[in-house]
Amino acid sequence: MERKIGLILTGGGARAAYQVGVLKAISEILPRRSHNPFPIICGTSAGALNAVTLAVNARHFRSGVQRLLNIWKNSHIEDIYRSDPVGVFMNSTRWIAGLLLSSMGINKMSRVSLLDNSPLATFLEETLPCEKIQENIDAGLLYALSITASGYGSGHSVTFFQGAKGIRPWRRARRIGIPARIEPKHLLASAAIPFVFPAVRINREYFGDGSMRQIAPISSALHMGASKVLIIGVAQGSVDQTKRKRMDEYPSLAQIAGHALNSIFLDSLEVDLERIQRINHTMSMMSDEARQKTNLRHVDVLVISPSQPIEKIAEHYAGRLPWTIRFLLRWVGAMRRSGASLVSYLLFEKGFCNALIELGYHDAMKRKEEIVAFFAHQEKQEELSQ
Repeated sequence: MERKIGLILTGGGARAAYQVGVLKAISEILPRRSHNPFPIICGTSAGALNAVTLAVNARHFRSGVQRLLNIWKNSHIEDIYRSDPVGVFMNSTRWIAGLLLSSMGINKMSRVSLLDNSPLATFLEETLPCEKIQENIDAGLLYALSITASGYGSGHSVTFFQGAKGIRPWRRARRIGIPARIEPKHLLASAAIPFVFPAVRINREYFGDGSMRQIAPISSALHMGASKVLIIGVAQGSVDQTKRKRMDEYPSLAQIAGHALNSIFLDSLEVDLERIQRINHTMSMMSDEARQKTNLRHVDVLVISPSQPIEKIAEHYAGRLPWTIRFLLRWVGAMRRSGASLVSYLLFEKGFCNALIELGYHDAMKRKEEIVAFFAHQEKQEELSQ
């Protein structure tokens, strides 16, 4: 049976630039003219943009990565959300008015959010020809693509997938997978950071950031047939969990918001990885006969994550935010060192993004042997099929 590799690109706002550095390294490690090496691609939040770009360019993997490099290396906040004085003032006014009206039981305000991400909607429409996704699936260059968003009405983590025939919808506790033609609206919904960007209506429900309530981020790849997965995270790996910092001051609003976003974007992946590792360990102790009687299967997992804390890098580039955004964030304490975590999610400026790309590239190159071994089986299959 063919072993399909799944690529999982997690959420994290501007932190997703790190993923592009890792992908750049992989594109250089693999043969130059390689097609897409990931038959199954799963994206969430900002990782959804990277996922769809790869799916659209599945015929030429290196070209797809180069496209991502062009996007992120030249990134400006104005491409993602409005930072001009009029736009920030109008949106902030609507946001405050919406909060006041909600407190009085009146809910007549639409698209209430801290920031206006209409530039991102325009950018996606102009740069991502999503019709190529099905073309690449039909050509056998891609098996499946999924984008995950969180339903505000149902409370479900919904994975919208587009793939080859034979992939069945799934339903588990608080998470479902449904077939769909992936469009820019799915990306906007998946990347709608709560409170920061507006919710997006798809069919009959409003959706927000896909990392919310995504209790099993690896599962969508497995449901679509992946037998091994490469995960590119955006949180520092191997952190010493025994260290606890002394806090003498009450946490700022920005520090609390950054902590909440870290919980949304980062914690569920760690829990899911532990679950996979336990299942793999259990499977290794079972006989072949016992394994055949279960629905469990061993899943090879390779995780590449930042070797340095991204919030520390964000501290050096926070001053490059437009003055309007700095003013807005200073109000909640985000421009202090304790608020760097929140800033790291919103800092879509090329200086910061380039620093993350370089970090991702070097982190992946340090693990070149592991990456080569991870892809070795697939390369043999490609040689036999030629």
